[in-house]
Amino acid sequence: MQRRNRLSRSRDFDAVYRHGRSVSTRFLVLYWFPRDDEGEPRLGIAVPKGAGSAVERNRVKRRLREAWRERLGRVPAGRDYVLIARPALGESLSGHDAGWLGERVDEVLGKAAVAAGSTQATGAKAQ
Repeated sequence: MQRRNRLSRSRDFDAVYRHGRSVSTRFLVLYWFPRDDEGEPRLGIAVPKGAGSAVERNRVKRRLREAWRERLGRVPAGRDYVLIARPALGESLSGHDAGWLGERVDEVLGKAAVAAGSTQATGAKAQ
């Protein structure tokens, strides 16, 4: 995922948290907030300290960025997203592959599409 597709400033994260909508699953929480422009979607990732050591948290972030990058074409443009990993995700990743994580990301995107009144976010049927 390229830098232009990432949220990096604290004020960008705060805007998404304060003014955006959210959905959650067992392993992930997704916040989203529409921007004024129709540019590419931007993603910020947060992994709490409860998810493990710094090495483990960075591994979770890398894997989430890759799963997001693979789905970037199906994510609605003009929005900022913050994906928060719950502590249980770090433990669960050790026993699963990238496909499993992709399914978890698809699950939270599907819930967001339903909440936003659109099934185009995942390109699949909403659950």
